[in-house]
Amino acid sequence: MPDDTTHALLDTALEQAEKSLREGGIPIGSVLATPEGVIVARGHNRRVQDGDTTAHAETVCIRAAGRRRDWHTLTLASTLSPCAMCTGTAILHRIPRIIIGEHTTFMGREDWMAAEGVQVEVLHDPRCIDLMTRFIRERPDLWDEDIGVPPDA
Repeated sequence: MPDDTTHALLDTALEQAEKSLREGGIPIGSVLATPEGVIVARGHNRRVQDGDTTAHAETVCIRAAGRRRDWHTLTLASTLSPCAMCTGTAILHRIPRIIIGEHTTFMGREDWMAAEGVQVEVLHDPRCIDLMTRFIRERPDLWDEDIGVPPDA
């Protein structure tokens, strides 16, 4: 059962997703926190804003955390199930716990996380589902670009 800290982390990640949407980007947000729930970094998808195909929310968040030696104690929260690149980044940094707002609109590499022993918590948050559902409906071209679907596929 998710606790108050878990929900607070997702709330902050959702604020980041909404910030990206306001900037004209893809509404995915992420935060990184200590075991006590102290947020050490925030990030949102910046692919559109920066013209950088690797600027996914989780990667931006992990970059913002800078050099650290406590990765193995941190929790990453993301509004959407992390893709292969973001999953690989989290695994590389040995982040042991990942909170996911939703995986209804996109299922990332949760199987890989589980195989690596990462504690994965999917919250099925209706706000996250609604945000991505609306975005995909309103901007299918941008969504397909983000997840690598070729035009006319």
